[in-house]
Amino acid sequence: VEMNVNLNNKKFVNAKNTCNGEVSHETIFNYYQVGERIEATYSGGSITNGHLLGFMTSEKTFTMAYHHINEMNELRIGECNTEIEIQANGKIKLIENWQWRNGDCSTGESILVEM
Repeated sequence: VEMNVNLNNKKFVNAKNTCNGEVSHETIFNYYQVGERIEATYSGGSITNGHLLGFMTSEKTFTMAYHHINEMNELRIGECNTEIEIQANGKIKLIENWQWRNGDCSTGESILVEM
């Protein structure tokens, strides 16, 4: 089944994160998509402002790089592979496997849900 999901102008909120992540339920993501290319801005909670840039790798996966400034004025950088799921209510869920590229370079998993 072809999904043809488009993330353009969709808003997401974090539903779940591992403890080494800085994104929280207060963090809001604004996604934009043109063709295969994806961008988003995010802020809220301990994140003052962030940006991500990526591209679709299949009909339901994309890869991205992200960076943000937290409330302690640290620049955090990472990479992420995301799987797109459609929930029973028709809203999109993003399952993210990420890794910091600075600091402790640890890995984690987050879930974002469409608002």
